[in-house]
Amino acid sequence: MEMPAGDYAIVERDEIAIHLFQDEARRHSPVGMHIFTHELDELYAEIKQRGARLSQEIMRQPWGNRDFRVNDLSENEIKFTEPLPDDA
Repeated sequence: MEMPAGDYAIVERDEIAIHLFQDEARRHSPVGMHIFTHELDELYAEIKQRGARLSQEIMRQPWGNRDFRVNDLSENEIKFTEPLPDDA
């Protein structure tokens, strides 16, 4: 799927979704990646234990997801998101 403005696209396969978008807020790189996953707490603990550069701790978002963010060495941001059930 691609948004009409061409600035956001989603690639999905086997219950994995990767969201690609232009990140105009970044100074060094216009690239951001948004990965939907399950078991966010376990993934967060592993990534933190491995020394990743966290730019945001796990947060519950008003649109019904929980996510955290890391930056690679080029300052590209990778956001890991877990959708919450409708009753959460």
